[in-house]
Amino acid sequence: MKIQTAARHCPKPQSAPASARVPLKPELASQPTPLKAQTAQTLALLRTYESRNVTFMEGDGSWPIVWARAQGVTVWDVENRQYLDLTAAFGVAAAGHANPRVVRAGQQQMATLLHAMGDVHPHPLKAELAQQLSQLTFERWRDTGAAKTIFCNSGFEAVEAALKTAMLATGKPGILAFEGAYHGLGYGALNATHREHFRSPFRSQLGQFGHFLPFPVTANGRRRKATEAESLRALASAAANLLRGGDIGAILVEPIQARGGIRIPPPGFLPLLRRLCDQHGALLILDEIYTGFGRTGQWFACEHSGVVPDLICLGKALTGGFPLSACVGRAEVMDTAWPVSTGEAIHTSTFLGHPVGCAMALANLAELRRLKLIARSEQLGPWLLHELAQLRTTGTKFACHLRGVGLMAGVELVHQDGSPAGEASLAIIKRLLHRGFILLPEGEHGNVIGLTPPLTITQAQLRRTVRALAEEIAALS
Repeated sequence: MKIQTAARHCPKPQSAPASARVPLKPELASQPTPLKAQTAQTLALLRTYESRNVTFMEGDGSWPIVWARAQGVTVWDVENRQYLDLTAAFGVAAAGHANPRVVRAGQQQMATLLHAMGDVHPHPLKAELAQQLSQLTFERWRDTGAAKTIFCNSGFEAVEAALKTAMLATGKPGILAFEGAYHGLGYGALNATHREHFRSPFRSQLGQFGHFLPFPVTANGRRRKATEAESLRALASAAANLLRGGDIGAILVEPIQARGGIRIPPPGFLPLLRRLCDQHGALLILDEIYTGFGRTGQWFACEHSGVVPDLICLGKALTGGFPLSACVGRAEVMDTAWPVSTGEAIHTSTFLGHPVGCAMALANLAELRRLKLIARSEQLGPWLLHELAQLRTTGTKFACHLRGVGLMAGVELVHQDGSPAGEASLAIIKRLLHRGFILLPEGEHGNVIGLTPPLTITQAQLRRTVRALAEEIAALS
């Protein structure tokens, strides 16, 4: 894997403008409101009618903004304020928000065929997209014939389709997953999502078929208890012991942990997992829902190490904005797992392979190719880390640890004693929001500032972001 890492003190400060504050009104608005009151009205409605555990709202009105429209790398809120999106809306807008060709494909499909019948009466675009996903993955990697796909709606559904496939193909219910993993929040996926914040409220209802192992990370200048080689040897021993028990049918892993904090494993990690699966008759499932479609400078992150999985889970940037995901697997694995349909599918859904989503996905894949965005991500990634590393000073009370692959970078903020600076990271992200930059915290402690912008972003836009980030980190010191 071509990994770019650096460990530096945080960037040198310049004075930052005071953050704007938008006060919220607690009452519901019953009459049309002026432009600047629309944020308050929307949040008041959500506070009254949406589950309170969904949208986080600061009492002083500093978070969130209310989106109105987006184009390319730019977002406008309902008050017509403009923002640079460094998140690609959770990694979805790889080819830019509202890419005109993708939007046009969706509009034309909506006017032609808005909905089909999932697993009963198909439409042509579902077949065409399944073929393209096969060509883009296993046929390109192995050149050994077609792969087969199960279409889903959300990313966690693709993970659960993969877990079902592994169970049926191997007859073994257990899986190995990793500390820090995020595979979604459905009841099947929760068995492999590690963070207790998501798991603990529902533990009594979970199947508990997941076993967690440490996720090894690449050295980036921080103190480490073991070398990368030692970490991999310890992992190999622990995994082999579990696999020898006989009930582990799959290893499920993100090639890079995104929500876990942009955590990058050593180059030997995926090859090790591939060998373990081959030795013990387990399947290797790669969750590339976040890392897929050019995010890391290759079509898929597994290509950095040359590892071919048995199943790959895709989503997010697949369509550029429509809920569609996919579990793609080697044909022999899929055919071993799933019998020929006799009229009632074992695994399906109402919106399986939705025609609008398929149309947008086909257009989006074409745009990724036409605009050469995978190569662009590969080129901009090292440059971005170089910018982050060059803007530094020893005069702050924090230390930054930088890492990234392609346009998937993280700035880990820690106190001088090495403890996570989660509150500081969130404060910086909030201040940057009111300067016109949208970023998100990642990692269990929320102390990693993630940068996963649309792949269409320019160097000038990234440079503006880095300088603003430097100023705000220093301002907290």
